[in-house]
Amino acid sequence: MKKTYTPINLEEIRTYSITTRTNKVNVAEHFAAKPSPGRSFSEFFAALPDLLGVESLRSVVAALLAAHRKGRPVVLAMGGHVIKCGLQPVLQSLIEAGVITAVAMNGSAAIHDFEVSLVGATSEDVGAVLQSGDFGFSEETGRGMNQALLAGKARGVGYGQAIGEAILAENHLYRDYSLLATCVRQQIPVTVHVALGTDIIHQHPQTDGAVIGELSMLDFRLLTSVVADLGDGGVWLNVGSAVLMPEVFLKALSIAQNLGHQVDNFTTANFDMIQHYRPMQNVVKRPTSGQGRGYTITGHHEINIPLLAQAVLEGLQEHPE
Repeated sequence: MKKTYTPINLEEIRTYSITTRTNKVNVAEHFAAKPSPGRSFSEFFAALPDLLGVESLRSVVAALLAAHRKGRPVVLAMGGHVIKCGLQPVLQSLIEAGVITAVAMNGSAAIHDFEVSLVGATSEDVGAVLQSGDFGFSEETGRGMNQALLAGKARGVGYGQAIGEAILAENHLYRDYSLLATCVRQQIPVTVHVALGTDIIHQHPQTDGAVIGELSMLDFRLLTSVVADLGDGGVWLNVGSAVLMPEVFLKALSIAQNLGHQVDNFTTANFDMIQHYRPMQNVVKRPTSGQGRGYTITGHHEINIPLLAQAVLEGLQEHPE
């Protein structure tokens, strides 16, 4: 026999006073202040609602300031889109202020950085030239970077150092916009982590896979030394890399732990337009499962990274060492 149902009777429902309820959001602690023309950046930043993304962003700013004052490493790991967003001057300000103490990037970021330093422009229209067979075949990029890597091998330096030194030695017209060159000038570690076949310079006849592999492997080992020092207050920022840099970080961390380095109590943050699986697991969650803390900041790099940098620089000015 089928069951039959009638509308439930709500007459016996028990209620309580809203004044006794615990709430996640309240006016006194969380609400934004009204916009006001002529505010300083510090006033604007303080007036943002203390919730969700703003709360996470403020926490990352605090971690960066704490790491700087404590002399702990701050690593910027990044993908190529960050360069294509025109953020080199913003990131350079954090390097020159001594906040970012190491930079790690994938192969595409190094290429875009090299091209910007050379001609002040990058990011070709792939769709417009793919069918003609011209995509990725700019002579100066392929020849210049592959020659720089070969020269770097002779000097015993890694991929990032080799390209940065070449940019400076060849006096590229726009070298002041190069992150690689900035890192070389500031004498901080700069590493490039390459998957063979993913970058346009691998299409050129000068490409030597053994050289690329050797220099990128040297950079991996150098970055692992930095990761081994992240404990007790360091910060790892993953900006715009959904696969390669999160994987590199996880392997470097595993090596460091295997060799007996106690890498714990540090902060990670993933900045990206979409939160992907690998950054969430390999940057935000797994590495900080002990005493660390991981954050996700979702949104456009061209908005969030300048906000982050300005807040950090304001913090340095407001509370100098």
